[in-house]
Amino acid sequence: MTSNDAKQPIVLEHSYLTLHYRIMIESGEGVGNLFIDTFDGRPATLQMGVGQWAPGMEVGLLGRPEGDCFSLHVCAADAYGDRNPELVQRVTRAMLVQNAGVEADAEFSPGDMVNFTAPNGGQYAGVLKEIDQDYAIFDFNHPLAGRDLKIDIDLLGVL
Repeated sequence: MTSNDAKQPIVLEHSYLTLHYRIMIESGEGVGNLFIDTFDGRPATLQMGVGQWAPGMEVGLLGRPEGDCFSLHVCAADAYGDRNPELVQRVTRAMLVQNAGVEADAEFSPGDMVNFTAPNGGQYAGVLKEIDQDYAIFDFNHPLAGRDLKIDIDLLGVL
């Protein structure tokens, strides 16, 4: 077998990938806000099938050969789902101190992301929407929930 007969690796369900990617949030007028872009820095790594990307985003990678450059358009339902209004929660300052490990007099501003510890020890994050002396309102939806996405990909390596 000569080197010309070797097949180029393709993305499978449990492949490890090295890639550059750019995720843009699509708006009604086309592509809108940039969410993340690795093209100007170090490439990213992605293990397929372990939840690093939403399954609907991974599906567009399957079968692609190493070296491929392409774009995917992923609707919200196939990416991170619709926004869930029940995930916008009001928490007391006491809960914020207890479950987020912050000082009682800590200062916050709307837009701050705060990590909380669940009773089972797991971690989850919420984005602060409002705060007063007694309560804070956090949005625990994924930041890309309810958003259609355009993803530009340069697939550098496939293992």
